Amino acid sequence: MKKIVLSIAAVMAAAAFAPEASAVPVFARQTGMACSACHFQHFPLLNGFGRAFKSAGFTMMGAQGKVEGEHLELPNVLNMAVLSSAYYQNEKNTGGAAAPKIGVPGSGGELSIFFGGRISESAGFLSELGVGGPGAALGAAKLALLFPVADSRVGLVAYTGGQGAAYGFELLNTGAADTHKMMGNAGPNKQHVAAAYAGSYMGTRSNATGASLVASNDNLGFITVGKYASVGPGVGANTLPLTYVRAAGIFDLGGFDAGVGIQSFSGNMNALGLMQSAKATVVDAQLQGEVGGMGTGIYVTYATAPGDAVNANIMNAGWSPITKGGNAPVAALVQGTSTSFNIAGSLEVIPGIATLQAAVRRAKNGNYAQTGDNSIMIGATYELAQNIELGLNYTSNSGSAWNGLVNPMGKSATTLLLEALF
Repeated sequence: MKKIVLSIAAVMAAAAFAPEASAVPVFARQTGMACSACHFQHFPLLNGFGRAFKSAGFTMMGAQGKVEGEHLELPNVLNMAVLSSAYYQNEKNTGGAAAPKIGVPGSGGELSIFFGGRISESAGFLSELGVGGPGAALGAAKLALLFPVADSRVGLVAYTGGQGAAYGFELLNTGAADTHKMMGNAGPNKQHVAAAYAGSYMGTRSNATGASLVASNDNLGFITVGKYASVGPGVGANTLPLTYVRAAGIFDLGGFDAGVGIQSFSGNMNALGLMQSAKATVVDAQLQGEVGGMGTGIYVTYATAPGDAVNANIMNAGWSPITKGGNAPVAALVQGTSTSFNIAGSLEVIPGIATLQAAVRRAKNGNYAQTGDNSIMIGATYELAQNIELGLNYTSNSGSAWNGLVNPMGKSATTLLLEALF
């Protein structure tokens, strides 16, 4: 125990700051493989094998027994997993006042139960039941029907969740979906994630229920086209008025696992009798490989969301509760175009154990006359085990968008997080 404590202290002293994660041991049980088989550096970042497993619709089996019959082949047990988290977060406003917050599993921190896996050769399922914390309001579920066609998979994914339309099907680690990024949503607000990924800043990862047509090839990339409604689990969608289109290429670039993609959100919807639009474009790229024998990940994202003078654009950052430290947005008379350019990187300083991370955001907030809304995030992670992660994040926000606010809580935030999955 003393050795572990000293190792953690050494990493934290060298790194000073850090992030978090989330993954699903449901599939470790199904395949009989360690978590590291599917993840780059640490969970929840995907490597090539992890992408192949997901693109096959969670159907890959290992040594686990099967129930077999005519046109039937599924695991002989229903695989489950638990995600729990605890954190301490200290936020400061422009006046220097601090508001410390504490979360434990089921009370502030997350406590979620996952279940799912293979249904048949071409079908898989995954669901999250939130017992407490963020998962209680943002549970999720997806049913994937992905049929083999030559070297590809083609089919349909039906989904609901609080991670946006990309939750249906996503393979890159560029933050398009909450499930694949170099940190999770540490604490009650999302400053750290919004600093690293443009989609998170814009709020494209809000509640979504819908269905997407998917075509995926492990060596080339994937395309999804779908319709969705901006409602989450437990809220019926009478129509699917919004459109989501995603295309990404995956290739080798000088020994690096590279990916480049684009997301398009469009459409208008009726929200409590008021018409609103959901329009945004996100361009993203990733490089994952080794530099000097250390695992290195680089993630670049750019997002833009136009202002809408008739139907307020809910994906314009000026209207997103993610900005301003989670404070409720204030409606502006004029909504300008919002943009965000983010660069994030992760360096594995101790293989399989510790990473150092950093991110920079340069953004224009459409709700504040397109004024600056910038941030810097630095961090580190330490793996007590492949399924237990300790992190410490620090994010500082700046720019004219933060000036003169009545309640600027969250201008800077420090979060110590512990996550365990089993």
